[in-house]
Amino acid sequence: MSFRLDRVATLYFVHPVQRHMSGNKPSIPILMYHSITDEDETKMRAYYRTATSPSVFTQHMHYLHDLGYSTINVADAVNLLQNGGSTKKYAVVTFDDGYADFYTQAFPVLNRYGFTATVFLPTGYIAPVPVRFKGKDCLTWSEVRELRKYGMFFGSHTVTHPQLSTLDVSTVKDEIVNSKQTIEDNLGESVDSFAYPFAFPEENSSFVCMLRNVLVESGYHQGVSTRIGTARGEEDRYFLRRLPMNSLDDFSLFSAKLQGGYDWLHTIQYGSKLLMSWSY
Repeated sequence: MSFRLDRVATLYFVHPVQRHMSGNKPSIPILMYHSITDEDETKMRAYYRTATSPSVFTQHMHYLHDLGYSTINVADAVNLLQNGGSTKKYAVVTFDDGYADFYTQAFPVLNRYGFTATVFLPTGYIAPVPVRFKGKDCLTWSEVRELRKYGMFFGSHTVTHPQLSTLDVSTVKDEIVNSKQTIEDNLGESVDSFAYPFAFPEENSSFVCMLRNVLVESGYHQGVSTRIGTARGEEDRYFLRRLPMNSLDDFSLFSAKLQGGYDWLHTIQYGSKLLMSWSY
């Protein structure tokens, strides 16, 4: 495995110190996957990779099971966190972008371990027949309905997967409202969870406030973001932090992430966003 500063800092500095500290607040790891595929990402920096090979994903779910975790959806995680947490180990498994490999690769593994997951759908790419997004086939509506019958959950990931902070308020509302309505029409049940596409502009407080108001008015009850870390009760329930996963997450790093050992990286993430915003 090539050298990774984030891995070294997590495993040999942050996590060891963290384990000896007391008074940690309750948290729940929300794992963020995208595509379960053997796609070659060797030319990308580890931090930015989004593909997880089927064999590594199987290992992750095996680890999760052996470490004693049960899986829940985002709504249940929010309720637990806001009511003081639980003595049991819970994790939320999420998938962005609605790729078809969730059906072919991830679902059989999840089903084997009795796990559930939440898939966030960019509804403009979910159709009666496979539609390609970023070079990969997406789920069809018949597959979505079948997966729901087996206990998988679905949420909104907008319609066209844009960077919402670059759009006017009216277009933001259309992306958020229409995606929710389309999923509800196809599943016959309410949808109350949202996942923000692309990097979350947490440094832009006016946009975040506007977005939260739109989500509330549109009938969403909670949401997740690309902010790094485990989810905690004091966070805004609409922009919960998640843990990015890919093929380079071996057991040591995977386990540390579950326990909050990777949360430190959010400070670096937020600081870099601030610096970039000040440079414009």
